[in-house]
Amino acid sequence: MVDHILTLNAGSSSVKFALFAVEAGRPQRLAAGQVAGVGVSAVFHARLHGEKQPEAPIDARTHDDAVSAILKWIAGCCPGKRIDAIGHRVVHGGVEFSAPVVIDDVILQKLRQFEPLAPLHQPHNLRGVAAARKAFPGVPQIACFDTSFHRDHSFVNDAYALPRLFYERGLRRFGFHGLSYEFISRRLREIDPECARGRVIVAHLGAGASLCAMSDGRSVATTMGFSPLDGLPMGTRCGQIDPGLLLYFLEHDKMSVEELKRLLYEQSGFLGLSGLTSDFRALEASKAEASEEAVAYFVHRIRLEIGALTAALSGLDALVFTGGIGEGSASTRARVTAGLGWLGLHLDDDANARRAVEISSPTSRVPVHVIPTDEELMIAIHVVDVMS
Repeated sequence: MVDHILTLNAGSSSVKFALFAVEAGRPQRLAAGQVAGVGVSAVFHARLHGEKQPEAPIDARTHDDAVSAILKWIAGCCPGKRIDAIGHRVVHGGVEFSAPVVIDDVILQKLRQFEPLAPLHQPHNLRGVAAARKAFPGVPQIACFDTSFHRDHSFVNDAYALPRLFYERGLRRFGFHGLSYEFISRRLREIDPECARGRVIVAHLGAGASLCAMSDGRSVATTMGFSPLDGLPMGTRCGQIDPGLLLYFLEHDKMSVEELKRLLYEQSGFLGLSGLTSDFRALEASKAEASEEAVAYFVHRIRLEIGALTAALSGLDALVFTGGIGEGSASTRARVTAGLGWLGLHLDDDANARRAVEISSPTSRVPVHVIPTDEELMIAIHVVDVMS
């Protein structure tokens, strides 16, 4: 019997967590927070029952230290809460893993093979797994994959036009942000069941950004591909790019593979376009021309991808915004939809400014929603399902 679940989402320099109690088979959040700045100037902040605790500096040089700090805080704030299972966000599950799985040594070794496919995420996700296994020997650890939600795509939405042997090797479009999209799919069924059964595009917009086309709640197509680099521009990632340009960098500029990787993953996106920052809020507030151009490029790419995904769905019945930018930036929502009147999308300016659940006007043929995502809760739901 599972009474308490801990979820961990380990990044390169942070470990996010949430603690859930399981009541009548449903996870209920007790606490959440993160250790940020692991290895540099780490700080810990958390909230218990919705009440935010003061941010405090801590000594966390490794992911093990961060997990230890989280456990110490939970023991102090939630005494007597025995953790029965731990759920981990793991970005890449490859072709093999289309559902959550209990992690053992064999599974962990297989997941390490996907590190080159998601170098900004997978190694750090697995460091979190290793730290949790060390801290909780014998407690089930469950991997929940960002790629799983997209594994039922048709061949045409899965393959690249390369020799077939590469597809057979598993080199194909995977898609990411699946835990977020799965949560939104479930939440939309509660908010607007009729829309949820139809053709929906969800815009997960943040430092990492992508779009997903859903039909009856299932992923049909998505903008990210083989890696989390493809599709929309992001905080430091480039998004869609002509592969011929990459060949040019290698042949003409004599870039090394490591230099090219840093360019595409760490020096591009909002940061590269603006030359200032990867923080989208700062770009929106800036008066610099390059900042406005970076924002305009982001909006332009979102519109283009919405058009393409609408074609993949043969129409559109609802649009959903989520993620840090999608939920937080009324300006971005307004700018995106202003160019989509031809699809029948029209916003209610007041509802958009208030971030109402439905922000479309009564005259809009296509409803537009703002739905906060909750990847931690989605992980906890998966853990309950696996453990039962």
